[in-house]
Amino acid sequence: MKFIGAHVSASGGVDKAPLNAMEIGANAFALFVKNQRRWTAKPLTDEEISGFKDSCRAGGFLPQYILPHDSYLINLGHPSKEDLLKSREAFIDEMKRCQQLGLVMLNFHPGSHLKLIPESISIQIVAESINIALQSTSGITAVIENTAGQGSNLGYSFEHLAEMIDKVDDKSRIGVCLDTCHLFGAGYDIRTEESYTNTFTAFDRIIGFKYLRAMHLNDSKKPLGSRVDRHDSLSRGEIGLEPFRLIIQDARFDNIPLILETPNEEIWSEEIKLLRSF
Repeated sequence: MKFIGAHVSASGGVDKAPLNAMEIGANAFALFVKNQRRWTAKPLTDEEISGFKDSCRAGGFLPQYILPHDSYLINLGHPSKEDLLKSREAFIDEMKRCQQLGLVMLNFHPGSHLKLIPESISIQIVAESINIALQSTSGITAVIENTAGQGSNLGYSFEHLAEMIDKVDDKSRIGVCLDTCHLFGAGYDIRTEESYTNTFTAFDRIIGFKYLRAMHLNDSKKPLGSRVDRHDSLSRGEIGLEPFRLIIQDARFDNIPLILETPNEEIWSEEIKLLRSF
């Protein structure tokens, strides 16, 4: 079964996110568990926690189909010790918030070397950061998102992700979220049945589908291999509609959250209906 939704707003409180997901006809959703553009936030109150759980029950949303995303400020591969510590503390705080809300995953961008240290060293730092976070929490899987490779971002190749996973001690609590726009921007073509097959065969060989925990379904405003992260609405960008049909019809993507991060939230319900029509 396919679980399809969008990254919905939690403005006004985390309990609003499930309600917003219900309004667009989703059976999965993503959210920020705190303000994504600030380092700190007030602790979750008992009322907020119970309200979120009640809203999830009302909408029939199970924890394994909810994909919280961490703050954009966090860089788990930061070359500066001071900034790295700040990122690690913020990441652990977000994992603990997920624990409080009864969630089971935290999706995150792996980080950036900022052109100050080699990629390989920054990848090692990311893995160390993940190990520290997993040791400091329980029950939450760290879900690494692939990137388009914009700027100095890590995680644009399957090899990067595989190396990070290899260096994580607890393999039971590490996973991957594949973003289709990021895949395309990084140079992985999925526009035809042949290129789709080749890309996901490579993913399975290098990383393994056993680590796939979620997907972001986004078209791309920029061409193949641009190394630029610019999402577009489904069928309105450079990727086109065919790969999304293939994903929906592919059993390997059953029973994970498939999340829209397309730019026009006014048509999310239409995009969800379109995907389900496949």
